[in-house]
Amino acid sequence: MNLIKPNESLFEITDRYPQTIDVFVKNGFQQMADEQKRSTLGKSLRLDLALSMKGIDESVFMALLEEAIQANGAKNQRTKNKSLSIKGLLPCPVRLPLQEALNEFLEHDMQQTLVNAELKAASMGLDWLKDDIGNASSVNELDDIYISAGFDLFFEADYFGRFIQKGLLADPLPWASINPDFDNENLQLKDPEARYGIIAVVPAIFLVNQQELNGREVPQRWEDLLGEEWENSISLPVSDFDLFNAILLTMRNRYGMQAIEALGRNMQQSLHPAQMVKSDRSKAQKPAITIMPYFFTKMAKAGGPMLAVWPADGAIISPIFAVGKTHKSPEFEKLSAFLGGEKLASILSHQGLFPSLHPQIDNGVSSDNQYMWLGWDYINAHNLNQEFEACTAVFEGAFQTKKSFI
Repeated sequence: MNLIKPNESLFEITDRYPQTIDVFVKNGFQQMADEQKRSTLGKSLRLDLALSMKGIDESVFMALLEEAIQANGAKNQRTKNKSLSIKGLLPCPVRLPLQEALNEFLEHDMQQTLVNAELKAASMGLDWLKDDIGNASSVNELDDIYISAGFDLFFEADYFGRFIQKGLLADPLPWASINPDFDNENLQLKDPEARYGIIAVVPAIFLVNQQELNGREVPQRWEDLLGEEWENSISLPVSDFDLFNAILLTMRNRYGMQAIEALGRNMQQSLHPAQMVKSDRSKAQKPAITIMPYFFTKMAKAGGPMLAVWPADGAIISPIFAVGKTHKSPEFEKLSAFLGGEKLASILSHQGLFPSLHPQIDNGVSSDNQYMWLGWDYINAHNLNQEFEACTAVFEGAFQTKKSFI
């Protein structure tokens, strides 16, 4: 069944399939019975490496795990009337509270329905999802609902695109309207064709190291970052593929390919957001401007030189998309209502600082703070993967050419 991959951590496996804990304990991994050790040691130890250290045959042990999962699934199927499945990626800062909220909902409100939920941290990447979706020959082989950030998975014909074009997948969220933070004609974040749902957004803003400005003015708009005075002065979230894709595509749409070339020329380095907020303390080169998710700016040291700037022309956003099968069983509607409900919206918005589209949530973002996004017209008119490849080639070319002259 390939429900488990050898490169997953012991924690990921046991967190998703608690019934496997007993298998680990009986085969020499007694630490997995201790919740604290399971969530610490288990997160740092991959299955294949753990088995190698103990000299356990990987294929045999994988079969034991799969057998335990299937047996538990069969038991649940005998006691529950219906089954649903949900799969996707969640932003790292909110994955655990969202998973806990989902587990609580399933336990108390979906007692007669078996729901298989596989929601991984966004840092795990999309490859495991792409394999499943790309190999599916019909919509019946897909899960009922998918959630994730990123453009390529949802719009590419090799993945969800072919099913959405046929009307087999669509927006599963129950909102007739969206949060007034996004409800304006210039933004038009809600899909007018109801193909794609958007649960929340990841905004990108500027973090300015005022000690590194050297007489340059604090940038207020995205276009301000494109001048030659910022050469070798900007840090970009290249490793955060979803947000980086959104930045490149949106800048390409707004300012043309010359903007992508300018960003490549002006990039000093790529940092993880957790490194970005501490970059003023680095002994190496210090970027003057860091483009990063809004969430991480709250980690910047108070009273320090780091100044968070919400761009006057709008924070570029990477939407957290949701699509679901177009069948409308009562169980499906119930699960969709929870995913589009106030509890999850509150976790995303208030704990993760990912502004929600839920119409009743106060996102705590000033009405003066605007958003910038790619737009449905651009999405419908372009092959986004091809666009991103073209942008990446120009960006990397400009960055490498600059390096050769340094």
